[in-house]
Amino acid sequence: MTRVLLLSLCLFLTAGYLAHASRQEETPARISFARFPMQIGQWAGRRAPDFDPAVMAALGVDEHVNRFYAQRDDVVHLYVGYYSSQREGSQIHSPMNCLPGAGWLPVKSGLAVLPVRTPGQAVVVNRYLIQKGLDKQVVLYWYQSHGRLVASEYWSKVYLVLDSMRLNRTDAALVRVMATVDESRPDGEAAAEQAALDFAATMYPFLSSHLPS
Repeated sequence: MTRVLLLSLCLFLTAGYLAHASRQEETPARISFARFPMQIGQWAGRRAPDFDPAVMAALGVDEHVNRFYAQRDDVVHLYVGYYSSQREGSQIHSPMNCLPGAGWLPVKSGLAVLPVRTPGQAVVVNRYLIQKGLDKQVVLYWYQSHGRLVASEYWSKVYLVLDSMRLNRTDAALVRVMATVDESRPDGEAAAEQAALDFAATMYPFLSSHLPS
């Protein structure tokens, strides 16, 4: 009897998922990244060099942000890749699967907490130290969809399936902030991390207008 019930439940869930998957997605209206602010707090932005066409083809994003932001002596690189649908074609991939292809290797990995003003909520993101030759960078990244921020790639995939069934939506974004480590400074890594965290926390509230909840 237990096996019959489990089988029935699986068939029911599969039927529900297929019914939702056959429906056309209706993504809520959003503000284009063309209007994403160049000035964020004390951080002044400028356009970064365009990605190689082969890189863009591999990413498969519908819209993206690719900029440098500077505040005094600190400079960070912001990349946001938005996918309006992940049912057909491209899906979000972890930067840790892509950066090694560009010669960047992970040296340290862990989590960091963005110092945002969100009462009762800790905004946890991935934190990596990567290296190519003598160059090092601190990387912060997370997945964001439907008002939800997720560090784990595993949970981002779980929510992708659940939201597809519940909301008939698979839109989501990858947000990545990188800061170069100045090896001439004794606190180079810590300074780079602090710059990345400060910018990410300042920038985070601006994302909600461009990523539909």
